[in-house]
Amino acid sequence: MYSEWRTLHLVLKNDQGHTSVLHSYPESVGRDVANAVVRPLGQALNAPSSAASESILKTDKEVKWTMEVICYGLTLPLEGDTVKYCVDVYTDWMMALVGHKDSIPQPVLREPNMYIQIILKHLQNVFVPRPDQMMSQIRLCLQVLRAVQKLARDSLLIARETWEVLLLFLLQINDTLLAAPTVAASIADSLAEKLMGVLFEVWLLACTRCFPTPPYWKTAKEMVANWRHHPAVVEQWSKAICALTSRLLRFSYGPSFPPFKVPEEDASLIPAEMDNECVTQTWFRFLHMLSNPVDLSNPSIIGTTPKFQEQFLNGNGASQEINQYACLKQLPHIFFKAMRGVSCLVDAFLGISRPRSDSAPPTPVNRLSMPQNASTNTTPPHSRRHRAVTVNKTTVKTSTSVAAHGAKMQHQPSSTSPLSSPNQTSSEPRPLPAPMRPKVNSILNLFGSWLFDAALVHCRLQNGVNRDSSMTAMTTQAAVEFRRKGSQMSTDTMVSSTVFEAAEFPENYEAGRAEACGTLCRIFCSKKTGEEILPAYLSRFYMALVQGLQIGDFICHPVLASIILNSPPLFCCDLKGINVVVPYFISALETILPDRELSKFKNYVNPTELRRSSIHILLSLLPLPHHFGTLRSEVLLEGKFSNDDSLGSDKPVTFLSLKLRLVNILIGALQTETDPNNTQMILGAMLNIVQDSAFLEATGNQVEMIENNLLKSHSRTNSGISTASGNSTEPTTPDSERPAQALLRDYALNTDTAAGLLMRSIHLVTQRLNSQWRPDMSISLAALELLSGLAKVKVGIDSSDRKRAVSSVCTYIVYQCSRPAPLHSRDLHSMIVAAFQCLCVWLTEHPDMLNEKDCLKEVLEIVELGISGSKSKNPELQEVRYKGDKEPNPASMRVKDAAEATLTCIMQLLGAFPPPSGPASPCSLVNEMTLITYSRLPTVSKYSFRYFVLDNSVILAMLEQPLGNEQNNPSPSITVLIRGMSGRHAWSMQLCHLPRAARANQRMFIPEPRPEPNNYVGIKYNVKHRPFPEEVDKIPFVKADLSIPDLHEIVNEELEERHDKLKQGMAKQISYETGLDHQKEEELNKRSYPDPVTECKPPSPAQEFQTARLLLSHFGFLSLEALKEPANSRLPPHLIALDSHMPGFFEDIGYLDLLPCRPFDTVFIFYMKAGQKTGHEILKNVESSKNVQPHFLEFLLSLGWPVDVGKHPGWTGHVSTSWSINCSGETEQQEQEEMPPADDTGGSIFNGEKKVLYYADALTEIAFIVPSAVDSQTDSVEHNTSDVDADSNMDLLPGILKQPLTLELFPTHVENLSSAQRHSPTSRTKKLPQGRVVPPMGPETKVAVVWLEQYDDLENFPLPDLAAETSTGIETTTNSSTSIRNSLPEKEFPVIFIHPLYTGLFRVKVHGASGKFNMVIPLVDGMVVSRRALGFLVRQTVINICRRKRLESDSYNTPHVRRKQKITDIVNKYRNRQLEPEFYTSLFHDVGLKSCTP
Repeated sequence: MYSEWRTLHLVLKNDQGHTSVLHSYPESVGRDVANAVVRPLGQALNAPSSAASESILKTDKEVKWTMEVICYGLTLPLEGDTVKYCVDVYTDWMMALVGHKDSIPQPVLREPNMYIQIILKHLQNVFVPRPDQMMSQIRLCLQVLRAVQKLARDSLLIARETWEVLLLFLLQINDTLLAAPTVAASIADSLAEKLMGVLFEVWLLACTRCFPTPPYWKTAKEMVANWRHHPAVVEQWSKAICALTSRLLRFSYGPSFPPFKVPEEDASLIPAEMDNECVTQTWFRFLHMLSNPVDLSNPSIIGTTPKFQEQFLNGNGASQEINQYACLKQLPHIFFKAMRGVSCLVDAFLGISRPRSDSAPPTPVNRLSMPQNASTNTTPPHSRRHRAVTVNKTTVKTSTSVAAHGAKMQHQPSSTSPLSSPNQTSSEPRPLPAPMRPKVNSILNLFGSWLFDAALVHCRLQNGVNRDSSMTAMTTQAAVEFRRKGSQMSTDTMVSSTVFEAAEFPENYEAGRAEACGTLCRIFCSKKTGEEILPAYLSRFYMALVQGLQIGDFICHPVLASIILNSPPLFCCDLKGINVVVPYFISALETILPDRELSKFKNYVNPTELRRSSIHILLSLLPLPHHFGTLRSEVLLEGKFSNDDSLGSDKPVTFLSLKLRLVNILIGALQTETDPNNTQMILGAMLNIVQDSAFLEATGNQVEMIENNLLKSHSRTNSGISTASGNSTEPTTPDSERPAQALLRDYALNTDTAAGLLMRSIHLVTQRLNSQWRPDMSISLAALELLSGLAKVKVGIDSSDRKRAVSSVCTYIVYQCSRPAPLHSRDLHSMIVAAFQCLCVWLTEHPDMLNEKDCLKEVLEIVELGISGSKSKNPELQEVRYKGDKEPNPASMRVKDAAEATLTCIMQLLGAFPPPSGPASPCSLVNEMTLITYSRLPTVSKYSFRYFVLDNSVILAMLEQPLGNEQNNPSPSITVLIRGMSGRHAWSMQLCHLPRAARANQRMFIPEPRPEPNNYVGIKYNVKHRPFPEEVDKIPFVKADLSIPDLHEIVNEELEERHDKLKQGMAKQISYETGLDHQKEEELNKRSYPDPVTECKPPSPAQEFQTARLLLSHFGFLSLEALKEPANSRLPPHLIALDSHMPGFFEDIGYLDLLPCRPFDTVFIFYMKAGQKTGHEILKNVESSKNVQPHFLEFLLSLGWPVDVGKHPGWTGHVSTSWSINCSGETEQQEQEEMPPADDTGGSIFNGEKKVLYYADALTEIAFIVPSAVDSQTDSVEHNTSDVDADSNMDLLPGILKQPLTLELFPTHVENLSSAQRHSPTSRTKKLPQGRVVPPMGPETKVAVVWLEQYDDLENFPLPDLAAETSTGIETTTNSSTSIRNSLPEKEFPVIFIHPLYTGLFRVKVHGASGKFNMVIPLVDGMVVSRRALGFLVRQTVINICRRKRLESDSYNTPHVRRKQKITDIVNKYRNRQLEPEFYTSLFHDVGLKSCTP
């Protein structure tokens, strides 16, 4: 900057202003004169009199003569008071520029600037070292420095010439004391801090009031470079530059930029009146006043300043070497201080805040690794709060003892590491750089050269030459001086000479180097989305990473730890070419994660923090092998892409070959990890890699799998893992091999496929779940969530592995339930409930597991344990306790409810889900109104149903009238609506007397027909039949035969007449009878056969049945015992009739139907374009597909399937449209006509008005809503929607709003949305249909998913503004004056941010989780996921977040418990309290006819 300007060295050298005339006289003369002249002046000043006497010096001549004497007096020894009096007089006279004092001579008061310039030159003599009187000299020097400090602060009359003399005075005295090599306990050692403090403070004051000219800046820079072997120089420079930076940032970036807070003492160094332009100019010049701080790592530069060479050449023999000076032993510490200062400045420009005041800076170097004179405070040891970068006050005193590095390592405990406080074990989110931060190139333009050089200090590059000679070249003068001493070495080899052997300080300089590496990592990790970085910077950064990540002989633990700790987001920033360092990071992770003790890192960092950062990096590396597959790196650093030395460079290695190494690291990390948060991150990563592998194989991408198999053997060799399998015990870390190799020797098999990964994951998690993790709640919950996720992975594995998972969960429940009573707490019961939920997931995903007897038995025993508190079979006591003999004593009611839910899942869901109606509802989509609508019978109404309650838990609604579609089948039928704890189910039942085949082939209740008659019996002959046979005629008559005369013999007229009359009568009779015969014959011919009158026929079947009575009787519920009240119990009888005519009955039945059967969650998805800050802008993005990225639409469809809100029977995201089971066909057709084409939307079609995205399984349902901006048609849409719902779904509830419910069970019904929301300009206020009320449903479980085009925008996401868009209608607030956003505080609203990377992967940030249930898997902060697995992982994370929220809630009851409570309430309110005869009589009466309404 000042190359064209000359320095003031010659001016200072030739200036004789500090000499006196008395120096020409003998020493005794000068001493006597000085003692005699100065004493009265000094005594007058120190006189105790209250009124100060006037000065005895009246003229300029007197004053100047006296000053010559005082000048000589300042050079005298310190035995007497002469020198003190001289200092007292001069410090008193210097105040002439501050104010008027009687003790100051009048000439000085008249021309203060001239006299004070002379005084300052004379006072240089005070600072000439006097080794014998050090303490007295220190007091006098401090007195002078305080006077100079006060003069500069308080005087407003200082002329430019005086300022220049003052600055030169300070430079001169500093150079006098500080330029020479430091001697232990010397005056320079004691005064260094004060000297530099006064110099920098006065210099800053001069910049404000009289800006120094370039020669002064150049002189100061060159002189300061000669003093850098003093720690105080770097410390005071750091203070000043930090204070300047704080002021600079304040006006450069505005008030919204995170303030860089420094201690008040340091901030006061900058005068308040210094304007912004002056601050800018001063800041840049001060930044470079220390010259290149990397020089501090090279003794060949610090040790070749003129004063060092002078003392070296004047030493007691040529054998003394420069590196034996004690001050050079402090260079590693000073180098670290300088790099810490630069690091602090970088953090300030990045706007990085620190979590706590006691936390460490982001660089992990432990100051214990440096010489003993390194104080426990660094300069500046900074901490940040409330996004403020803070530098604490520093009080560093340099001690004189210098201890060896090894001795320190043994005696100082690692727990005192200031880099990461021991209690800092919670997973605190890493501070994000400020959105308004400068670009990476800008920061590197300022600090890059220093940081890059410092990052490669003492690094051996490929050519074998140390980096120091090329980075920090030795001056020509130094080379000449050393050549004169006979050391014939060139500048290229000087650092490896015996004089400056870097190996003498093998690890000391690692602290500063680690600081630089960590700072570089933070800089590059702060890259904004789309920001370009110069290739030169990237290449140097990668080279620094390669050197810092060296594993083997050149490993540097502080640097390695610093890089890892500061690089978690490194692979998420879209840095060009970053993948070339992937193998080096993998090697570093293989060194760190599988190592349980991390003994070689404990002295530098908190091992937990180091492992956490390593896991973060592992999370970002895991998707790379599957994503890049068989791609090969075009750049081979150091001739290889992997660490396998046996593999020649002619065999390029693909990304896919790194998969096994990454999986091995993951498994090793899980086996050695003890921190709960770290363990949960690993568990989330396991589900990520298993699911991604499963999806990859499912897509049929055989090329990558074949390549994977081909490289299998190489990968194992590369990791040094044996293919022999066995039961490995706890891992060890032998010194002869990397920990990863020793630990993972047995795990290489079966991890190349998804099935192998799944199997290995199940084995690891189940083994740990029932051993180390059992007492820890957070790990247990995460492990159970992982097992639940693994159950959903569609990969075929052996049934024994599935049974292992189920059995381990059962074992876990048994252990937790059997813990002693004092250990039982709500948290413990939450763990048991979560285990039951995990069990349900496994059983519903793999229902065939219960086909095996042992598995079914084990599961049912666990259910019994949860419900009753003990098992009936106790293997230890060899006894069986029957369930009737046991007293129920569950661990808690929550555990009992979870076990009952599991039993319901087993009995009602397994093998029956999804039902034919689809997964939207596990219940029947039928209620009373549906049956009435489709019966088409005018005599059927809602009062036609008979209502009964069984065992106080099941409500039966029986419709005895046929539905009108079974007239041809006279079998008795009944339709029953069963409302139980698990939902509403409709059964249509028929009484069947014949087997199924007979019913199919014959008409029921009709007897077999008779045969048809046949009247044809052959030929009919007219034969006169004789009364006697013919033989009778042949018998001759006897007299007796003739004794009766014939009629004609006795006939007379009278008899003849009578005979004729008789004959006529007989003829008539014959004719009449013949006619009757013919008539009968004709009638017989006309009559059907058989004769219906005389035929024996079966009775006709019954046509009208009282089917409700029959059904109850057949089931045995009509016995007298079933109707009696149980003795000594408050429970009602087994069978109860309900009176449906009581007011409010159907309202409560409808209310019961609104209670969901499954937990339901809501996800609101937002798309945030780069730079957006308002909610309205964000909502408008999804209106068109042109405004969103194509991957966003693909992501939406991977979350769930589209459903129509009007026809959807499940959860839709708002209670006003959910659980609708009766829809109008005309309305549906109208809605379809109004539906815009799907191709024209960016997702807004799923805004919940007409469509939503929906996902459901047997245990949960989720609605995914994409809120969009409100249009002008919103009001009409809302009105139509509410009318449709009111007409279609809730006709049963005409007066539900008027009917209060039981206060104990349901505290308060939720009202309509608050007035604040109704008037919100951006919210769609959905109105509840007339007559519909919302039952209380526990905590509101909703999650926001935000798609970020630019990652830095996550801090600008306007969550409060968009809170109104996330209404679900079940908010717990009932105060109409309260805004909806108060129902769910922002900090409790979980948000999942998704940022697409240029590589095609996705970066995830999870925000808003708090409390004991803070970390939910599988998605964790910093994870990178593939496009394949993104939808699954987001959905699974949402399910787990909401499950944990329900676990944490005190007010939440499971669905079946809420339904059970409501059923009990209905029983108590509407029970028909009839006597038994009345009850039996009512069964024989028709129901509802009196009140029938068509």
